[in-house]
Amino acid sequence: MKRDRQQFAETLALRALGWLVGNDELLPVFLGASGSAVADLKERAAEPEFLGAVLDFLLMDDAWVAAFCDAEGYAYSDPMAAREVLPGGAQTHWT
Repeated sequence: MKRDRQQFAETLALRALGWLVGNDELLPVFLGASGSAVADLKERAAEPEFLGAVLDFLLMDDAWVAAFCDAEGYAYSDPMAAREVLPGGAQTHWT
């Protein structure tokens, strides 16, 4: 079951990366925020930590989440659920 969640999260994040690459306005913003170069994207796409960074970026703006989900057929809650599965995404509960 855990492997299914991991696979779903990685697939969604890869699709988010593809969506970003195809977005001429957001791609430069993502590259600047992540410190990545275009050449790094293909190389790092297999790294779960990098995929988490892709989702961190996407989740910064509800409009980006909605545009991605509408374009790719995901529920608006799916990117956050996927982010929680990838490294560094576990939510801390302080209570």
